[in-house]
Amino acid sequence: MNFFIKFRRHLRRMVILLAAFCMVSVIISAYYLYSGYKQELELSKPTPEQDCGDLKLLPYRLFEMKTAKPIDTSRADPMALVFVESQYSQLGQEIVAILESSHFQHHTEIAPGKGDIPALTNKDRGRYALIIYENILKYVNMDSWNRELLDKYCMEYNVGIIAFHKANENSLLSSQLKGFPLNLHTNLALKDCCINPRSPLLHITKAKEVERGPLPGEDWTVFQSNHSTYEPVLLAKPRSTENIPHPITEEILHATVVQDLGLYDGIQRILFGNNLNFWLHKLIFVDAIGFLSGKKLSLSLERYILVDIDDIFVGKEGTRMNVNDVKALLETQNLLRTQVPNFTFNLGYSGKFYHTGGRGRRFGRCCRRNLGTFAEDEGDDLLLKYVNEFWWFPHMWSHMQPHLFHNESVLAEQMILNKEFALKHGIPIDMGYAVAPHHSGVYPVHVQLYEAWKKVWSIKVTSTEEYPHLKPARYRHGFIHGGIMVLPRQTCGLFTHTIFYKEYPGGPRELDKSIRGGELFLTVLLNPVQILD
Repeated sequence: MNFFIKFRRHLRRMVILLAAFCMVSVIISAYYLYSGYKQELELSKPTPEQDCGDLKLLPYRLFEMKTAKPIDTSRADPMALVFVESQYSQLGQEIVAILESSHFQHHTEIAPGKGDIPALTNKDRGRYALIIYENILKYVNMDSWNRELLDKYCMEYNVGIIAFHKANENSLLSSQLKGFPLNLHTNLALKDCCINPRSPLLHITKAKEVERGPLPGEDWTVFQSNHSTYEPVLLAKPRSTENIPHPITEEILHATVVQDLGLYDGIQRILFGNNLNFWLHKLIFVDAIGFLSGKKLSLSLERYILVDIDDIFVGKEGTRMNVNDVKALLETQNLLRTQVPNFTFNLGYSGKFYHTGGRGRRFGRCCRRNLGTFAEDEGDDLLLKYVNEFWWFPHMWSHMQPHLFHNESVLAEQMILNKEFALKHGIPIDMGYAVAPHHSGVYPVHVQLYEAWKKVWSIKVTSTEEYPHLKPARYRHGFIHGGIMVLPRQTCGLFTHTIFYKEYPGGPRELDKSIRGGELFLTVLLNPVQILD
């Protein structure tokens, strides 16, 4: 009897101890689970200082990053095959414009619905090192026969695909890309984008701080996937939580450009969730071309930039440079030198217009001084005080158009006047570069201009916008005539009648984006050997 009583007491104690142990275990487990959940929440809400360096900010990147296999397109020709929606589609034209500006060979086709695709091989070589689709839906919805042919070609010749998804009012807010473990969320307004610094395709594009502010448009597509083949390249956050799909969370970075490493079906791809209106898309697009073509279609990181400022003394009253303008010019030059070593503005002068307004214009009997002109004369003086801080080139003595003068000696006399002005004010005369007003006489060639340039100034280089024709600018080429190299010139859209930075269309911020993005990138001077073709 005593045995059973003692056994019951021990059993009761064991049950109590077991229950207590279980309770403690539950409490400890709950604590760690809560801590982990809280930490995950903190990771999913980046502070304003955070950038793309922490991939845990992504809702679907919680695993080790994978590496794409090396791209070898040695069996394919250095040409891109571009499938556009129509001959006049905007995005298609922008894609072709970038290829032309970069001097990349390409062939354009209307994306077939059920028709045949062009021949992809020539004997045992591939015709194309890269495939570009203006609309990714044209690719995924191809008929099975052509799709199989294209995919087989890409795998056999190691050819990648670039494609765009541009949402419209008929796009589903959430859907899965047909045939791929990739979800699309469309028609979003985004902000605060940044670049994944670990992306292997980055070449020209640099991953630094976050680009603050709203992205252009409200028709963005973001990509989500749990498959390891997808690597984010460009990321952004929704502007608000209103009217957005359930899986899209505010304050979490979502991929608007993704790289398919080819781990799913053996084909590497880069997908864009919008068009090329955003300046970063242009840079990433060029990098994507270079990466997927195995550097066959790639730009060097070396650039030669010469910024000419013509008519430095020319201008109507109120538009000429004053002292503050000159100081701002010098400060801007010093700022640009932090990014471009030895950057120097190149000033074109017509000596006749130095102090154009005079020290004080006299009007009738009152002999009044025009204070605006006086301030601009001081600007002229300060420019010549800083003469050694800039480069200088002759722009004709009186801004005359050389093609109007068929007498070489008259042209030479005008140039000599400008040369005497330069010697008087300490302006260097040995640059070997000149520009004719309005590029007159450069092309079509005015022989007297070239001969006078060589005799008076020993000119070796000039520039023009007009060979072989004015627009579009990307078609301009250089040439050599009479021993003088003619470089194809570009413009930034600021002319004598719109010289004020603050009045640039869209404001200074848009000008900054233009310079940092596609416009300046596509119009800087390349290696002269490359452009004189």
